[in-house]
Amino acid sequence: MTANADIRPATRRAADPAPPTGARRRRARGGGPLGTRAWFLVPGVAFLFFFSAVPIVQLLRMSVSDVGSATLNQQWPFVGPENYLEGFASGAMTDAIVRTVVVAAIVTGIGMALGLAAAIALRTTGRWSAIILAGMVFVWALPPVVNGSVWKFLFAEDGLVNTLVLLIPLRAEPIPFLYDATWALISVALVTTWAVIPFNALVFRAALLGISPEIFEAAALDGATRWQEIRHIMIPAARPTALVLLVLTIVYGFRSFDFIYVMTYGGPGTATNTLPFLGYLQAFSRYDFGLGASTSVIAVLLVVVLAVLYSRSILKEER
Repeated sequence: MTANADIRPATRRAADPAPPTGARRRRARGGGPLGTRAWFLVPGVAFLFFFSAVPIVQLLRMSVSDVGSATLNQQWPFVGPENYLEGFASGAMTDAIVRTVVVAAIVTGIGMALGLAAAIALRTTGRWSAIILAGMVFVWALPPVVNGSVWKFLFAEDGLVNTLVLLIPLRAEPIPFLYDATWALISVALVTTWAVIPFNALVFRAALLGISPEIFEAAALDGATRWQEIRHIMIPAARPTALVLLVLTIVYGFRSFDFIYVMTYGGPGTATNTLPFLGYLQAFSRYDFGLGASTSVIAVLLVVVLAVLYSRSILKEER
C-alpha cells in the first residue's frame, strides 16, 4: 500500500506538462515582440503607402499651391487656402456637393431597398433563381464604360425608352433624359443604382441564406404569413449586413464618375457635375491642377468620414 501510494504521485508528477517557458509563450502569441503574423501586414502597408498615402500627400500639397500647365514641372508657389476659397466663392464646389449628395441619396435609397427585395425574392434555390443571379452578376461585372454607353443609347431622344414612351397616348414628346438638367441628374443616378443593385442583392442573399430553415418551419407552424416572415425573420437577420452595406453603397454613390463621363460629360451645362467629375474637369480640362486638387480633397474628406463609419460598423458587428 505504501509503495503504491508513493508510485502514483510520482507518475502523476511525471505526466504533468512542464510550465511554458518564455520562448513557448512567445511562440503561442505569434513569436517575437510584434508577432510573426505582423510581418504579413508589411506588403499591404507598403503597397498602401506608395500607392495611396504618397499620392494623397501630393494631392494635399497641390491643393494649397498654384499649379497650372506652366508650373506643373516647376516649383509650386504656396497659396494657402486660396484654391478652396475660389471653389466655394464661385459656387461650383457647393453645387457639386449638393449634386453628389442627391446622387448618393438616390443610389443608396433605391439600391438598398431593391437589393433587399431581390435577395428576398431569390432566397430559394432553383433553376430560375440561378439564371437571374447569373444575369445580375453579369450586370454588376459589366464595365461601367460599356454599361453607360448602352444606357446612353437607350435614353437618347430616339432611343428605345423614348420609343416605348411615345407609344403611350399620355405623352406626345420624348423625355429629355440626357438633355434636361433635372432629368440628366436623375438618369445618371438611376443608372448608377442599376449597377449597384446586383451587388447589394448578392450580399443580402448571403445573409438570408444563413438563416436556419428550422426558424421558417417554426414560423409556418405558428401560422406566420409571408410578410410576417420578412418583417420578423429576414429583415432582422439582414440588419447587421445592411449596416455595412449601407456605408459601401453611400461611398459608391459619392464616387460616381464613370457613368457621368460616358453619358453626359457633366452636362447639360454643369447639371451633372459631381465632386469627382468637377475635380477632373478643373484639373484635366481647364488645367487648373491646384483648384482641381482642392475639389478632390473635399471629396476625399467626405469618403474618409464614410470610411470611419464603415470601420465602426465592422467593429460593432464583430463585438
